Amino acid sequence: MKTCTASALLLSAVLLSAQASQAAEDVLIVYDASASMWGQIDGVNKITTARNVMAGLVHDWPRDTNLGLVAYGHRRAGDCTDIETLIKPQPVEPDEFVRIVNAINPKGKTPIAASLQHAANVLQYRDNNATVVLISDGLESCHGDPCAVAAELAARGTGFTAHVVGFDLDEQANEALSCIASNTGGVFVPASNASELQDALQQVQARVTQQQAESVTEPEPEVEEEAESREVFLSAPDQVVTGAPFEISWSPTLHPRDYYTIVPAGSREGGYTSWERVKQNHAGQLVAPAEPGLYEVRYVLDNGGKTLASVPVEVVEAELEISAPASIRAGSTFELSWSQVVNSRDYYTIVPAGSKEGSYTSWERVGDKLRGQLRAPDEVGMYEVRYVLDNGGKTLASSMLEVVPVDAPLNAGVQIEAPATASPGTTVTVHWSGTGDGQDQRIVLAEDSAADFTWISAHKVDEATSQEFTLPGQPGRYEVRYLDISNTSVLGRAIIRIE
Repeated sequence: MKTCTASALLLSAVLLSAQASQAAEDVLIVYDASASMWGQIDGVNKITTARNVMAGLVHDWPRDTNLGLVAYGHRRAGDCTDIETLIKPQPVEPDEFVRIVNAINPKGKTPIAASLQHAANVLQYRDNNATVVLISDGLESCHGDPCAVAAELAARGTGFTAHVVGFDLDEQANEALSCIASNTGGVFVPASNASELQDALQQVQARVTQQQAESVTEPEPEVEEEAESREVFLSAPDQVVTGAPFEISWSPTLHPRDYYTIVPAGSREGGYTSWERVKQNHAGQLVAPAEPGLYEVRYVLDNGGKTLASVPVEVVEAELEISAPASIRAGSTFELSWSQVVNSRDYYTIVPAGSKEGSYTSWERVGDKLRGQLRAPDEVGMYEVRYVLDNGGKTLASSMLEVVPVDAPLNAGVQIEAPATASPGTTVTVHWSGTGDGQDQRIVLAEDSAADFTWISAHKVDEATSQEFTLPGQPGRYEVRYLDISNTSVLGRAIIRIE
């Protein structure tokens, strides 16, 4: 009962301290139901221990405590969106709470970042103080950055706090989870033996009690009666790039809970996408939407949601290229590069050719670099290396790569440059460079799903390095291929989306 006792006592400490406060806050447990919960501590499955501990303690929890439960990974294996609110924050009903906890059956992955965001939204963290207790026996296994999400929730929320309980984790894993608590002013409890558990719980209880004692509700600044009639001067760039952060400024700040946002031009009053509270500032940052078009940056009153100022902003497509080898051996590490960084939180990944938008396998954040490394899949076949916007998960650039058996020769390949998207029936120019010698070779246009030597139109290469193609009138995914007819090999590929 090492770590599970830690989680249960931490919850008890949080809840009892909340009860002692004059204004108890809602508490939401984020419960790990990933497949690893079938692992054992002291010869007992962790999920069994967790159920027993929760059943023993929930009956002692104050009936007027607003307690809720979110679980992840309990419905579907391998699904990073498997996050569900099982109990909304409400006065505790012990028997019902225990019944729901006992019905949880671990199956899936560990989407910690998305679960934190989900719990914060349930608690309406932008308008209320919100306390989350995360119980996890592992690290993030989905496309997410829990530390960054925790920091964003703390920055955007009225008073967001996350306490974290780690199940029998090593030192590196403890450090990786502890940032969630440290970024939100919460506490992290690692537990690997009884002595450490006791010490940790004393620290937790002391910290929570101290926070409650120091908590003073600050009066909201008075809203000026004539706020709606006051003029706000707002400034933003005329043009920004899809997915990129950009600076704005305003004057004056009327109320710290007013907010600024970017929305499609002509959006209804009260609409928003990326947004932030103005607080006491006169400048801030937004992230441009993933889709190009005409938008408005707005200064919006918190009281009533009225737009007091707006300026037009054009969002244009970022021009970016990503490069990778034409082929790589299965399971090996390879280098890739990209022409610019749009947002440091963008990422690069490798996926099977034709994968839906938002798919990923091995991936890394771009940070401030123009080069990186990925590990090739173990399964041979055609893949795409993609540069993906953090905002919206849109693929900004891709490059085809063939994963070959470990004993196969590598082909330097032909690099094909083709537009990523085009309109039906238009004519586009394709360029290529590389090792093709033009002898019995073709540059062809084919449906993406068609066999390699099946095409819509084809042209001999000879000594040319470019070719015009008239695209089909039917939208969809198509592929430009550089074919060597003499040895029936594909030396290069590029995807064109007709839309």
